[in-house]
Amino acid sequence: MKKLRIGIVGCGGIANGKHFPALSQLKDKVDLVAFCDIIPERAEKAAKEHGSKDAKVYTDYHELLKDDSIDIVNVLTPNVAHAPITIAAFEAGKNVYCEKPMSNDPVAAQKMIDAWKKSGKQFTIGYQNRFRKDVQALHKSCVDGELGDIYFAKAHAVRRRAVPTWGVFPDKSKQGGGPLIDIGTHSLDITLWCMDNYKPVSVMGSTFDKLGHLQQATEGNMFGPWNPDTYEVEDSAFGFIKMENGATIFLESAWALNVRESREAATTLCGTKAGAEDYHGMSYPNDQLVYNRGHNGLLTEEKLSPEGSIDFFEGDASGEAVEDAKQWIDAVMNHTEPLVKPEQALMVTKILDAIYKSAASGKPVLFNN
Repeated sequence: MKKLRIGIVGCGGIANGKHFPALSQLKDKVDLVAFCDIIPERAEKAAKEHGSKDAKVYTDYHELLKDDSIDIVNVLTPNVAHAPITIAAFEAGKNVYCEKPMSNDPVAAQKMIDAWKKSGKQFTIGYQNRFRKDVQALHKSCVDGELGDIYFAKAHAVRRRAVPTWGVFPDKSKQGGGPLIDIGTHSLDITLWCMDNYKPVSVMGSTFDKLGHLQQATEGNMFGPWNPDTYEVEDSAFGFIKMENGATIFLESAWALNVRESREAATTLCGTKAGAEDYHGMSYPNDQLVYNRGHNGLLTEEKLSPEGSIDFFEGDASGEAVEDAKQWIDAVMNHTEPLVKPEQALMVTKILDAIYKSAASGKPVLFNN
């Protein structure tokens, strides 16, 4: 079996924390043959530690894309660079795995979709939380109709104090936003996927920068104190999303919020037959999935607790990251559809953008489906 040759664009935190450990477990299927980063030392280090014997190093992704032997490009850069790199990769005839979110801008995201469709290549977005055992079980329950008509949901992405202090996370010009676009995107993706509902009609949003600029608020931060003087994004954001069929979603996201519970990449679903609550994040060393319903005249709960893990902070390959990479590689090899579809990721980007725009204007953003 011919191995797929992968080029990496962006050799920073997510590459080292998620992609390199996961792809190292698929050495029978892939070779990492090219590494590009604007900081040459990072690309050189990645090539030395993870690359094939003939691996090449670049500082300009255009040069990497000239290599006709590369089958897949992983776009692992700050958010604002996702669109131009992805579009160029499709124009060069490559399959593309782009990290989440698809883009910070829905117009740019639509251009990515257009370039993908024109290319005839494969495309997916890095929503690896779909591959967690608890999320897979919850999704199957929804597909099987166990919850009934799901008409209310909460998308949870809240940290008590876990503001990232590395890379460009607090830089709005590079990321397009803060916790909403960073971790809120995962919880919204899970929620929409389980509901199988991608038709919003209105979005109302609020964002806050109450703690990001306070020196005393940095105390107890998981990653050490951040710099309030260079903090440019929101520290929390909230969205109220109404769907075409009347269903409603409340999205909560924060890197820093004065609450006891840290719960992210999680969802609560309320249906006509039952409800389900998924628990994941810093407050939960093990993922939890709890169903609730009426049964034989009583209110009952059913709790499932598969093993969980902390996402990528230790540089180990989590199960969902490996499954994500494996499913994507198999999709490219076998010309099948990946689990995370670009059109779904596009709607996540559109809703997140609508929350930001609503927060700025104080008015709801309306959708025309």
